[in-house]
Amino acid sequence: MHRGKGMKFVGDSRIPAAPRKPNIPKDYSEYPGKTEAFWPNFLLKEWMVGAVFLIGYLCLTVAHPSPLERIADPTDTGYIPLPDWYFLFLYQLLKYSYASGPYNVIGAMVIPGLAFGGLLLAPFIDRGPHRRPSKRPLATGFMLLAISGIVYLTWESVVNHDWEAAKKQGEIVAEVEVDQEAEGYKIYADSKNGCINCHGETLTGGAAAPSLVDLDLTADEIKDIAKNGKGSMPPGVFKGTDEELDKLAEFITTLKSE
Repeated sequence: MHRGKGMKFVGDSRIPAAPRKPNIPKDYSEYPGKTEAFWPNFLLKEWMVGAVFLIGYLCLTVAHPSPLERIADPTDTGYIPLPDWYFLFLYQLLKYSYASGPYNVIGAMVIPGLAFGGLLLAPFIDRGPHRRPSKRPLATGFMLLAISGIVYLTWESVVNHDWEAAKKQGEIVAEVEVDQEAEGYKIYADSKNGCINCHGETLTGGAAAPSLVDLDLTADEIKDIAKNGKGSMPPGVFKGTDEELDKLAEFITTLKSE
C-alpha cells in the first residue's frame, strides 16, 4: 500500500466456505414436561383444537342459519336498522340525549375514542410487574368499569328493542309490479296524504305500516281505514278528496303479487 493510493483487497476463491451445520433439533430432555418441540407436537395440538371449534361453528350455522331479510329499500323511512350483537352497546349509547342529536359527535367519536385511547395508554399508566388483579387496582378497576358498561348497555339495548317489529320489517314480501304512472299511484305518492312515507314506494310496508299487496279487503273497507285509521294508523291521515280516495282504494285492490 502506498500513501494516498488507497487500500486494495484481494480475494482468494481457493479458500473453502465454512461447513454447514446439520439441522439438528433442540434437545428438550433438560426440561421434561415443561417444553416441547413446536413442530409437530405443539402445532398439531393447536390444529386439533382449532378443528374442534371449526366443526362446532359449522354445526351451529347449519342448525341455526342466519335469517334472510328482504331487499333493502332506501325509500322505506320506517325501517329501523339494528347492528350485530357486539355493537349493540354503541347502538344503545347513541340513544341517550348527551350522545345523540346535536351531541352525536360525542357518542360516535369522543366516548369511543377515549375508551380506545385508554387501552393504548394502559401499558404506560400501569407499569406494575404483578400479575394478580388485586395487586394492580388501577388496571383492574378500568377493566371492570369497561366490562360493566358494555354489559349494561348491551342489556338495555336488548330489553328495549322491539323485536317483533324488527322481525316484521325484515320479512321477505311478495313482489308486485306497480304502475307508477297510474292515477291511483300518484294519489298514493302525494306527500299530503302521507301514504308513501309509511307503506314505502313499492307499497310493501315496513316496520311502521303493513303491506298493501294482496289485501283481502274491499274498496269500501280500504276507504274506511284511510279515513278512520286502524291499529297504529291514526284517523285523518288521508287528506285528499272523496274522488281521490275512491281511485286510491280501487288501485290498492288491484295490487296482487306475481
